[in-house]
Amino acid sequence: MKAAVYLGKEQLPVLDVPDPVPGEGEMLLEIEACSVCGTDLRTVRHGDAKIVPPRILGHEFCGRIVESRAPDSDLGPGDRVVMYIVLVEGTDRYVEMGRENLTSRRTTMSYHYDGAFAPRMRVPALAVRNRNLFRVSSDIPSEVMSLAEPLGCCMNAHSRLGVGLKDTVVVMGAGPIGIMHAALARLQGAQRVLVLDPNPARLETARGFDIDGAILVTPDGAHRGAVLDATGGLGPDVVIVAVSSAGAQDDALAMAARAGRVNFFAGLPKSNPVAPLDVNQIHYKELVVSGSFSEKKSDFQAAFALLHSGRFPADRIITHRLPLARIGEAFPLMERGEALKVCILPQS
Repeated sequence: MKAAVYLGKEQLPVLDVPDPVPGEGEMLLEIEACSVCGTDLRTVRHGDAKIVPPRILGHEFCGRIVESRAPDSDLGPGDRVVMYIVLVEGTDRYVEMGRENLTSRRTTMSYHYDGAFAPRMRVPALAVRNRNLFRVSSDIPSEVMSLAEPLGCCMNAHSRLGVGLKDTVVVMGAGPIGIMHAALARLQGAQRVLVLDPNPARLETARGFDIDGAILVTPDGAHRGAVLDATGGLGPDVVIVAVSSAGAQDDALAMAARAGRVNFFAGLPKSNPVAPLDVNQIHYKELVVSGSFSEKKSDFQAAFALLHSGRFPADRIITHRLPLARIGEAFPLMERGEALKVCILPQS
């Protein structure tokens, strides 16, 4: 079969690889849709020391079971499924807390196991035993269900932010993750939702969603004043930083209202993770600052249910669909801000 194989920095060719064969306790999926993640873009452009090449990438997917060697599972051939991609062996305090995203016992699809930028993918026995596969019981498109994984990561952040009916929410970043955060904030009843980005094209796309304003980030910092003006001088109750930018993190602390909540959803590059932040903003405004990494299984389940409900604008977040042979086109589309989510259709 053909697959997009990571060989190292700037190397993701579509190659002929052996068809995967499921072992005892495993399943084989026919991949119907796999969306491209910002992590995939970062891996291709900068490399990733945690991935030992060759490795088939792709971890936001929906597929159909075509073979099962797991007789005890309640899933079988013909079932369409999505997958919680964190695999946990054994237990520790974080697993017992229900925060398996933080355990050192975790492995992950497309990092430690071949992923879904391919027509077929093998599901490890550990994932089957841990009930990481979820049956898609409606006729909702597979492209839409491929968003369960990134939406679950957003759910992880929102589980600690407590967005509610009295809140004004600012999202830093108008990429696909930023739009997901904005949509979630609105669904949770936020009074006002504002999105900030330095790319005018991205802001124009953001205006097509249910938000109250799109503000251009400028080098002179005028966006800080624009946010204050839009919030009556108080600042937003919640700020979500959905871009890998130290400047955006500092903006978030400066703009947040007193007693506000700030979430650093995106991390900084590991080569330069130290940010100059005005931490007196945290002290004097009594801000609550949290980070987000990956997702808990409960977050994935919540995202899965929300997508099934039809209330989340997933179909508009996926702006481009490409066959596997054209996966290389996805990355410049994302970098230029022309695309929100690019979905790869390996069966095309």
